Amino acid sequence: MDIDLSGKTALVTGSTQGIGYAIAEGLAASGARVAVNGRSADRVDAAVAELRKTGADVVGVAVDVSTADGVDHLLRELPDVDVLVNNLGIFGAVPAREITDEQWRNFFDVNVLAAVRLIRTYLPGMVERGWGRAIQIASDSAVVIPEEMIHYGVSKTALLAVSRGFAKDAAGTGVTVNSVIAGPTHTAGVEDFVYELVDKDLPWDDAQREFMRKHRPQSLLQRLIEPNEIANMVVYLASPLSSATTGGALRVDGGYVDSILP
Repeated sequence: MDIDLSGKTALVTGSTQGIGYAIAEGLAASGARVAVNGRSADRVDAAVAELRKTGADVVGVAVDVSTADGVDHLLRELPDVDVLVNNLGIFGAVPAREITDEQWRNFFDVNVLAAVRLIRTYLPGMVERGWGRAIQIASDSAVVIPEEMIHYGVSKTALLAVSRGFAKDAAGTGVTVNSVIAGPTHTAGVEDFVYELVDKDLPWDDAQREFMRKHRPQSLLQRLIEPNEIANMVVYLASPLSSATTGGALRVDGGYVDSILP
């Protein structure tokens, strides 16, 4: 497919590494001007420098978008956005009955409220221009709530509802709002985690397949998803080609969720 995002400005939160970086890379390769975001100025600068090696039009905004002050600063640096990708998210394993009120609030603030605040910030401009995309990166944990990360799973479930609700708010405007359900993904630190659970002498391809077979057996892909595979879906949803897709929860989960619909 010929995807051309020339003339569009895209913001990808939490995009200095992993899935966010791959999304920024994919959008830039399609011609968009991309704003890379993270809390660390050094990491933002490093990601921007790397992406610019390809000739991409990339800027960096080092702010914490999980705070109102951070979003105010972001708005001064980036007043208009055509494509908003809410990728920022935190996770962590905590026994169910030990998750504190503070941890629940923190996960909601970062994984849900940050996305709500940014949609609320940029959606009016998209509606006024008659075109825009707001895309939230959710997780298979939104549907298959993990026992060891209930607070994370619930926050991602809420993100699906946020997307559906704002899609209704933007109905008929030319703006679409969707979420992407990402499955088990090969990101920083995952290789070490995999080798903690399988034979350390196995080549990586064999090791990840062994890991998936033993520890993620419901995956139909039977390997970890690469970040660029999730980015491919996001780039499509960001493009004019996806104009009839809104209010959806689109799965890039390798068949991990055992359901025809989310």
